[in-house]
Amino acid sequence: MSLARSLPVPLEMDREGVIRVSGARVTFDSVISAFDRGATPEEIASQYPTVLLPDIYAVIAYYLSHRGEVEEYLDGRRREAARVRAENERRFPPHGVRERLMARQQP
Repeated sequence: MSLARSLPVPLEMDREGVIRVSGARVTFDSVISAFDRGATPEEIASQYPTVLLPDIYAVIAYYLSHRGEVEEYLDGRRREAARVRAENERRFPPHGVRERLMARQQP
């Protein structure tokens, strides 16, 4: 066994192009966002119990070693989220939601 050998990063991309922690539905974005907000790997593991602590450490190590690439990916995800949000708000205007819901309850 060689300790110098690289271990695989437990990340995989789904059909939609979203990177998730292998074996879990937890997104790469979620782990990195929690880490950037100051959460420790142990706190992240308690927040996402389907992800093993060593995998969280490996994901964070990958992030710290590949910040430029990761930031490009995260920027793309933020742009896509903004596009989807704008499309949903165009299709389902948020203004007057309460009034429409209340009107449905009236006999």
